[in-house]
Amino acid sequence: MSIDFPERARRLRNAVEPIAAGVYFAPEAHKAYAALGFGPSPATADGVARPELKSYFTSRGACMGHVPGEVVAAAFGCFNPQVVIPAVAAGWQITSRESILAAREQAATAMLARILGERPDGLDRVTDLLRRAADAAPWTGRAIYGGLRSPGFPDHPLGAFWRAADLLREHRGDSHVISWAVGGADAVEVLLLTEQWWGLPARAYTPSRGWAAADMDAGVDRLAQRGLMTGDEQLTDAGRAFREEIEVRTDELERPVLDALGDDLDELLDHLDGWSEAIIAAGSYPKRVAGIYNIGGGPHFGSGLTIDTAAELYEHKA
Repeated sequence: MSIDFPERARRLRNAVEPIAAGVYFAPEAHKAYAALGFGPSPATADGVARPELKSYFTSRGACMGHVPGEVVAAAFGCFNPQVVIPAVAAGWQITSRESILAAREQAATAMLARILGERPDGLDRVTDLLRRAADAAPWTGRAIYGGLRSPGFPDHPLGAFWRAADLLREHRGDSHVISWAVGGADAVEVLLLTEQWWGLPARAYTPSRGWAAADMDAGVDRLAQRGLMTGDEQLTDAGRAFREEIEVRTDELERPVLDALGDDLDELLDHLDGWSEAIIAAGSYPKRVAGIYNIGGGPHFGSGLTIDTAAELYEHKA
């Protein structure tokens, strides 16, 4: 491994994330989903409107087909299935796969046009590089990435750019789930470890994935028994090393993507970094958390989306 490989892999991850995942926060998306019959954004934090959960789970999972919530929960990895399953069931009562995929694509394209303009300089070249990288990505074990290939590329240049970025984002997300699962962590454990690895307080992030206090209590106990966390919920040196190993393994699973870009990565990042910061500045993606945008492919929802608000949204019974 070259000494700068993890840094390069993570820079690509960070640059792609707001471009691909801005669709979960953009007003264009909230409006499009509301037009289909979904609820509005339930909360705003730091000027960014957070996703409504039924539309989030249904729209992101729809690339895999008209699949039940059990499949979505398995693919997304880090969310509580008790939250995902009823949300997806409710979503399919509201819309069809074709309708929500069309709304998602149109909203993402409109968001990018509003912020970057209809044809930002270098768009065609950047799209070509992203597509080269996405074409080199291995399919095995990547359910969301594989599903996302099924609709093909939109005709609109910004839509094609967004689809290519989303393919890379979801591929790394799939790889990340593979990495922590094979590394011996479950969803609650990896979330608890990640919070402090990011520099966040304990239990600051895990509830946004639908996990209740009892789930987190049990997760802390398991981590403490393995020496990865102390009894008072502080990450140990072994725990920090374990969490870093997960990220390094994820980087390695993305090596074919980085190899396909080769020396062109710097050119790609020169464009993507600025465009991503513009999306964040426009309020269509939250500010980065400790320099890292996401875990398990899911966006950072932030405050206002806990298991309690999820229950209110779609009558989930904990």
